[in-house]
Amino acid sequence: MNSIRIHPLDNVAVALRDLEKGEIIDASEDGLKTIEAIGRGHKVALNDIAEGSSIVKYGNCIGIATDEIKSGSFVHVHNVKTSLSENSKFEYKPEIPLLPKVANRTFMGYRRAKGKVGIRNEIWIIPTVGCVNRIAEKLARDNQNLVKGSIEGLYAYTHPYGCSQMGDDHETTKRVLAALVKHPNAGGVLVLSLGCENLTSEQFKEELREWNGERVKFLTCQDCEDEIEEGSKLLKELADYAGQSKREEIDACELIVGMKCGGSDGLSGITANPTVGRFSDRLISLGGSTVLTEVPEMFGAESILFNRCKDSATFHKAVCMVDNFKKYFVDHGQVVYENPSPGNKAGGITTLEDKSCGCVQKGGSAQISDVLEYAEPVKNKGLSLLSGPGNDMVSTTDLTAAGVHLILFTTGRGTPFGAPVPTVKISTNTALYEKKGSWIDFNAGKVAEGKESLDEAGDRLLDYVLDVASGQKTRQEDAGYREISIFKDGVTL
Repeated sequence: MNSIRIHPLDNVAVALRDLEKGEIIDASEDGLKTIEAIGRGHKVALNDIAEGSSIVKYGNCIGIATDEIKSGSFVHVHNVKTSLSENSKFEYKPEIPLLPKVANRTFMGYRRAKGKVGIRNEIWIIPTVGCVNRIAEKLARDNQNLVKGSIEGLYAYTHPYGCSQMGDDHETTKRVLAALVKHPNAGGVLVLSLGCENLTSEQFKEELREWNGERVKFLTCQDCEDEIEEGSKLLKELADYAGQSKREEIDACELIVGMKCGGSDGLSGITANPTVGRFSDRLISLGGSTVLTEVPEMFGAESILFNRCKDSATFHKAVCMVDNFKKYFVDHGQVVYENPSPGNKAGGITTLEDKSCGCVQKGGSAQISDVLEYAEPVKNKGLSLLSGPGNDMVSTTDLTAAGVHLILFTTGRGTPFGAPVPTVKISTNTALYEKKGSWIDFNAGKVAEGKESLDEAGDRLLDYVLDVASGQKTRQEDAGYREISIFKDGVTL
């Protein structure tokens, strides 16, 4: 098979490998041949498309033809434009999805206080202000001897904020950092302050509300003579406490998994993203939870998600989330369709609608149980939508702050970075998996090669996720790639 027509209504097919001029297009029903070369992941017209007509993929309009397009032609940015605008209207037409039946599953995790569950037992250093970043890094570097027994790592999560911020930015920084302190993958946390920053210790403790004094320690560097000596002492105390934790068998219904894509290509919506969607449906069928973010990459594909909202109140929250993000674009003088990235376009994605329709495949077919603000903790079982941008580091920090235990990250071009939680990289194509074995954990490219169905890939991914939840390290963890980036929208003093 050299190409695929994703939906019966589509007037384009996607090349599953590079096609030469004059090749018969397998996805066509009448022996149609290409009239020019088509790259892997790119689109080819299955019939003549008049100027001004819709380009249809995934059964949805992904753009408008800017010229007459002959059947067998290459369809991309040179002859297609977006149909998105800042103003869209949505009507709630509820759908009741059917989920697959899955036998009960478990993983080996850490039982925390108040019913929380973690899949890692690490010590985290959280600076409340960027001024102490290098101190945090030195403390993490100098105390790696504490990583032993059931303690699986010691990491510092640096950032440039915590001072010279006002209003929403100040509140966002405080909320995200407090959420990291509370994250159940951390068996112990050192909160590191300078002493004169806007984000005062009193404010931060008020945001935390309550904490276990054995699990969370505080150090204000201006208040002690030798912050390295004092910090090392506190880390030793945290290690003594965290080292008492042991893995135990936990039902898969306790697992919360974030879903994200980056460096997408034309196969993202055909292989990796729908594989994650199959996984999501399976985990939710088991009683677990998944979280989908990247609001700008829902633009143009909203109806695919919105009609699956559990009720009209959730539907209106979803519409409000999208409208607010569009307003954010407009307030900054930007158009809502300024995407995809150059790498996305090189991989075969033509418009934001094209990217969005593929992006939301990660949400599977499950009912949407909740809509969350930026960094708001997951409250409901099932599929939640989380407000946040598409930027890789900002959105994975957002997911981590929301409480996901690990993140599934699909990519067609590859990326090495990782969040504070295990970040599973899933390739859309086998070539990437073979080329960047040090980055990629799971190959969904077998689907494009006809070696595996999406359901089989979803089953395999569920097995892999439960292994990671039980302690198997991801490529990102092996490399030590971990970082955070906090959303910012206002003035820096």
